[in-house]
Amino acid sequence: MSKPFDYSKWDNIELSDDEDDVHPNIDRESWFRMKHRSRVEREEREEADKKKIKAEMENANLRMKELKNVLESLEAGEDSDDELEDKEGLEAELESLKSANKARQQKLDNYEKNKKWNVDNMCHVVEERTIVNPRAAEDKFSDSGFALPADEKNTAIDPGTAASKNIDSVATAEIPKKIESEIAQKISRDKNQTVNVASKPTVQTVKPAPAPVKKVSGPSHASISMLSYHDFVEKYADVMEDFMKISSLNESRDFLIKHGDIMLQENASNYLLLASLEDEMNGFREKMRLTARQSQLISNIAELAKTMKTHPGNVINPFFKRLEEKVHYDGFMVGLENFVQNLIKRAVVKRKEIDEERAREEGVDLKDIPKEERLGPGGLDPVEVFESLPASMQEAFESRDTEKLKKALLEMSPQEAEEHMKRCVDAGLWNEG
Repeated sequence: MSKPFDYSKWDNIELSDDEDDVHPNIDRESWFRMKHRSRVEREEREEADKKKIKAEMENANLRMKELKNVLESLEAGEDSDDELEDKEGLEAELESLKSANKARQQKLDNYEKNKKWNVDNMCHVVEERTIVNPRAAEDKFSDSGFALPADEKNTAIDPGTAASKNIDSVATAEIPKKIESEIAQKISRDKNQTVNVASKPTVQTVKPAPAPVKKVSGPSHASISMLSYHDFVEKYADVMEDFMKISSLNESRDFLIKHGDIMLQENASNYLLLASLEDEMNGFREKMRLTARQSQLISNIAELAKTMKTHPGNVINPFFKRLEEKVHYDGFMVGLENFVQNLIKRAVVKRKEIDEERAREEGVDLKDIPKEERLGPGGLDPVEVFESLPASMQEAFESRDTEKLKKALLEMSPQEAEEHMKRCVDAGLWNEG
């Protein structure tokens, strides 16, 4: 049986702030400092005494070695320079030195046995080294707050406010035009698609298509991320689709913590945004609302990270913690509803653009499309509105010349120009974005 460990040396641990014998009239902190200073001075005295004893032992050992050599010479009968060497005296001196060293060693052992352990002598550094990460100073997030790909390079904020900033631009700038155009082309090739919110259409969902890669010189980190959209979608489409199906906020938080390196990139945000638009165009209103909410979670986290100038992964928990408060949750839902309404308007306009493009390609007159299918976002018939416009405005719309349209509007009174443009917007002939 192996010998058990001896833990007795830890029985005598001394702490300078563990002294209860302090008089009420003495400041406690001053008492601790005095006890600490006394301990340090005592240890310094002990260390000095140990060094002195060790030095004496070394000198004694040298003398003992010398005496042993002399005695060995005398026993061997070798000639000596001093014929008066007293063998008995040398042996007595040798024994005296041995006894003295034994006493000194006992004193050192006694010091070690009664040593008081404290924070300064309980541990010592065995190895010390510094490792410098050459990429430690690099930001792993873009200026917009999104995470950058791994191979590239709490200010309070209301979640609803952050959502509104992204929502206002959904109809124009926030949807990448090249990506959106490819979605439109795919949808336009399906002649049998219907956009009927009331009935569930049997339409195969088209995934957001990748953007064509455009060569640029010296791209920034953000542009590098956008250039890799095609590869990003091919590699992580399944992960993003799984996130789009999550209805629970807690599960969404856990998913983002686990897959934040993927879902917090700008490519993922664009994918969800385009998927929301596509779902609305295909008539999947409930699915669109869920996808839109998931998209806004990512956008809000990125906005918060941008404000705090930190990686978006660092604000996942703080963001969801704020959503637990009713005032912030309500603000988020208001922003989400505005986002959804803009998506609905954008889907109507986009669908009309697709139908018009298809009509031009096939040579089909817009009048041949059923009236209920060609109504604009404001409920007006674009054919009727177009025919009611002045000839100058009709010519501008037919030629798609904005300068001609401006000139035609300037020739009218402000009230008449405003009325015509409002009817054009409601009919889908003009996009306010």
